[in-house]
Amino acid sequence: MGEAIHEWGLIAEGDRILVGVSGGKDSYTLLHLLRYLKERAPVRFDLLAFHLDQGHPGFPVERIREYLVREGYPHRIVHQDTFSLVMEKIKEGDTTCSLCSRYRRAIIYNQAVELACTKIALGHHREDAIETLLLNMFYSGQLKGMPARLRSDDGRNTVIRPMIYVPEEEIREFAELKGFPVVPCTLCNGTQRDRMARLLKELSAENPGLPGNLLAAMRKVVTSHLLDGQLSAFPSGRTAARTGAPSLPQTATGSATSS
Repeated sequence: MGEAIHEWGLIAEGDRILVGVSGGKDSYTLLHLLRYLKERAPVRFDLLAFHLDQGHPGFPVERIREYLVREGYPHRIVHQDTFSLVMEKIKEGDTTCSLCSRYRRAIIYNQAVELACTKIALGHHREDAIETLLLNMFYSGQLKGMPARLRSDDGRNTVIRPMIYVPEEEIREFAELKGFPVVPCTLCNGTQRDRMARLLKELSAENPGLPGNLLAAMRKVVTSHLLDGQLSAFPSGRTAARTGAPSLPQTATGSATSS
């Protein structure tokens, strides 16, 4: 975690960091470790634990509140019933995750601005980053992952992921040792992300070094060996068309003709 913070400049002097607390093992671990770091870091920064109660039936939000109060964390819990909105729009049999997360993200971004927070810290870990990469490759046709530091499109928010290099298994063990009151989400089973998680687990059983290799690959991208003409020293015909540059005529097989 310290490596990621240092490498990407995730925390600076005077930051006020909104820490998203969902009730899961990852967000509790992130909050705990950030407070540990706050007491020892050479820069001064403040933390605000933030939980969004989205109105999921039976969700024990008071369990999270009691923990934050007991541990003395400055916190804010906001209730907005996005669950009903999602249920109105989702067809039977579809998963709720995508729409639910969009609502949640918009609310958190707005709250961070209203609460004068300079950063939003989320508890995504190594496996989250790998699954996101696979999801984008398999289902969106994009070579895109989950950055350690992200500026929102409107420029108002900076999202940081201090645990992006941390293996999920270590977080799970740590959360059990600390006895965090984990509240798992039961609404998102059977998603494409679940499928990627199972695939990663199966392949890792055959090759335990696989997750580390995939993380290393994301940290060492050889752009000259990809097929994006905008990154290449030799622009493709498609890139030339986008930029208005002349390109060679193509044969039926797609190769350049010669005269």
